[in-house]
Amino acid sequence: MPEFGSVTLWLERLKSGDRSEAVNRLWAGYFGRMVGLARRHLGTRPHGGADGEDIALSAFDSFVRAAEAGRFPRLEDRDDLWQVLLVITARKVADLQQAEGRLKRGGGQIVHSLAGADSAQMPVASAEPDPAEATMLAEQAQQLLDLLPDANLRQIAVWKLEGYANHEIAQRLGRSEPTVERKLRRIREAWQGFDR
Repeated sequence: MPEFGSVTLWLERLKSGDRSEAVNRLWAGYFGRMVGLARRHLGTRPHGGADGEDIALSAFDSFVRAAEAGRFPRLEDRDDLWQVLLVITARKVADLQQAEGRLKRGGGQIVHSLAGADSAQMPVASAEPDPAEATMLAEQAQQLLDLLPDANLRQIAVWKLEGYANHEIAQRLGRSEPTVERKLRRIREAWQGFDR
């Protein structure tokens, strides 16, 4: 990530209502990573017009609105920020994939016609992730990372959470895929006793 100033400073400014420059700085530092994350989670399948940039835009907008509303009380530094953005982006991808699955099965039209209701009057569940849930998931992710004995295993776990395949992680590390698979087994073993 390019150096663009103190993330802690920009987060504080965003939470205090100094939106313009804080949003621009955070955008410059994280939007590209969010697009890459969304693209990896989406894979190569076509997605009804939505792409990684659309997902990242929606996730970043959700984050900014939630942060301005004070919904992330423990958001203090770049690690906290990336965990929250990772969770929100992953949830947006999951929501898109779930919506596409519903469309493939009739998009709810059968339910609407059986109910005899006009679809324009039907309440729609929000696609926005719950900020409290995103914070909780980010805290749990940090707890899991803290259980790992070294930085190498933590980095592999983060890459896996970001959606990288084993062979991609192996390339990044300059190691073989079986080495990565052994390290992933160590990670799973370390996490087996994790109590939520």
